[in-house]
Amino acid sequence: MKKIGGNIDAVLQKKTISKNEIGESIESYETYKTLHGYLDFISGGADTVNANAKLEDTTHVFVCDYTPIDLEENQCRLICKGKTYEVTYIDNPMELDYQLEIFLRYMGD
Repeated sequence: MKKIGGNIDAVLQKKTISKNEIGESIESYETYKTLHGYLDFISGGADTVNANAKLEDTTHVFVCDYTPIDLEENQCRLICKGKTYEVTYIDNPMELDYQLEIFLRYMGD
């Protein structure tokens, strides 16, 4: 099977939550995987539906070759070209293990 390839690298980061001395939750992130693929802008809105999941805040999609990702959407974020994206949905279309479509919401630089 031909690979998707790509033109850009993105870093998928795993979120870790720890407590400080006074019991406050502190979020930190560490590199989970580096992915090579394509980042594309899509129009966000309440009409965007995929696999019966509403993706109301989705602004972008990152498409790359399949690689297993053992994280839930709320456990990670994606960094691409110095910009931070919240992961809203990770899709392995039709469970073919050919490509991943990672739906994102732009968070800022």
